[in-house]
Amino acid sequence: MPTVSLSAVPQPAVWHDLSSVTLSDETLRERHSKVLDRMRQQGLDTLVVYADKEHGGNFEYLTGFIPRFEEALLILQKEGEAVLVLGNENLKLAAHARLENHVVHAPWFSLPNQPMDNQKSLSVLLQEAGITADKRIGLAGWKLFTGIADETSQMFDLPAFIVDAIRQAGGNRLQNATGIFIAPDSGARVVNNPNELAHYEYGANLASTAILTALNAIEPDKTEKQIGALLAAEGQPNNVVMIAGTGDRFAKANLYPSDKVIQRGDKFSLTTSYKGGLSSRAAYVVDNETELAPAVADYLDVVAKPYFQAVVTWLENLRIGMRGGEMYSLIESVLPKAEYHWHLNPGHLVADEEWLCSPIGPGSMATLQSGMILQIDIIPSRAGYAGASIEDTVALADEALRHDIEARYPELWQRIVIRRGYIERAIGIRLPEDVLPFSNTVGYLRPWLLDRSRALVCR
Repeated sequence: MPTVSLSAVPQPAVWHDLSSVTLSDETLRERHSKVLDRMRQQGLDTLVVYADKEHGGNFEYLTGFIPRFEEALLILQKEGEAVLVLGNENLKLAAHARLENHVVHAPWFSLPNQPMDNQKSLSVLLQEAGITADKRIGLAGWKLFTGIADETSQMFDLPAFIVDAIRQAGGNRLQNATGIFIAPDSGARVVNNPNELAHYEYGANLASTAILTALNAIEPDKTEKQIGALLAAEGQPNNVVMIAGTGDRFAKANLYPSDKVIQRGDKFSLTTSYKGGLSSRAAYVVDNETELAPAVADYLDVVAKPYFQAVVTWLENLRIGMRGGEMYSLIESVLPKAEYHWHLNPGHLVADEEWLCSPIGPGSMATLQSGMILQIDIIPSRAGYAGASIEDTVALADEALRHDIEARYPELWQRIVIRRGYIERAIGIRLPEDVLPFSNTVGYLRPWLLDRSRALVCR
C-alpha cells in the first residue's frame, strides 16, 4: 500500500464563468423513449410521476422543469401521450415543457389560500387526465423502498390526498414505479449520454471551484456567513443545504451559516452542491498539528490519513463492470466500519439531485456502468475529532463514450485531461482510464486549512 504523507502540493486548477450546456431535443426524446421502454417491461399502462420543489427530478427528467413552490403530476401513457397536472402558478410552464403535453389545472397543488374555485373533484380531473379502472398504474415518487419487512410495491411517497384521488378515479391496480427512473441497476436516469454528462459537469465544476475559493478564504475572526457567501455561485440553485460551519455545529438546531466567528483550532465543515456535483470538506482551522488541542493532536494519523487512503482505494479501484457490493467490501477492508463509524453507502449516483440512488452497498449486485456519475461519499467519525471529507464527483466512461465526449465537447475533455494529470502527478493517485474527474478538487485533502501549500499525497 502506498505511503500517505503531508507534502507541498500546488492547488488544483479551477474554471470560472463556464457556459452551461443545454440538454438537446434529441436527449429529451431519448429520455422519453427510455421511460416508455421501462413501462412496457413492467407491464404498465400508465405512469404517474409526482413532483414538488424538493423532489422534482423525475418530473424534470421528462419535462425540463420543476414546479417550483407547487406540486405537479405528469401522467404518461404507454403510447407516449403526456398530461401535466399543474397548480395555478405553473400552468404557464406547460407551453415551455420539453415534452409534448396536454395540461389539466389542479388548484389543490397551489399555495395555501390561493384560489381553489374548481368545479370538479380531483378524482374526476384525474379520470379526464387518463386514470381509469382498466389500467395498470405505476406511481413514481422519489425514493426506493428496499426494506425487507415491507411490501414495497405498495408503498407510495406521494401525498395521501393524491393517492386517494387516484384510487377514487378507478386506479385499483397500483404499484410503486419509482425504480423506472432510479433503480441502481436499471433506472432510466442512472446512465447519461455525452450531452447529459456535459450538462452536469457544469455543476460539478461550479461546486468544486466555490469550495476551493471558500477554503482559501478561511481565517480566524471571519464569520461563517462570510465564508458561506463564497459557496453561492452564478445564481444557480443549490440542491443541498449549504454548510459553512465552524466549531460545534447545530447549536440551537441551526443548519445554516451564522454570525459565529471562526477561532484558531476550530473544526470546520464546508459543503456546496449544484445539479451534477457536490463538493465537501472537513478539517481544522490551524497551520499545523501543534495548534490542535492535545486530545486531538494525533488527528492526522488516526483520522485524516486512514480516510485519505480509503478515498485513494475508492478512486483507484472504481471501474465499469464492478459490482456495488465489491466496492463496499473494499472500503470496509481499508476503513473498518466498526472503528470509523461510517454508516452511509460509500458512494452514490448524482444527477439533478445530490443523491439519486446508490449501487454501492453490502452484497449489492448492481453493476457500475459507463455513463454513471458518482460522488465519493465516505464519512468517517471518530469521537472527539473533526471529520475528514473530500467528497467530489467523477463519471465513468468506456472508450467509445470517452471518444464521443472528446469529439463533441473538446473543452470539457481538456478539463478532464488537466484534472487527471493533476491527480496523478501532484497527488499520486492513479485513476483507471474510465474514471473521469468532474470536480476540480478530486483527491485534494488539506488537513490544516490555514496551510494552503500542503496536502496529503500518495507515494
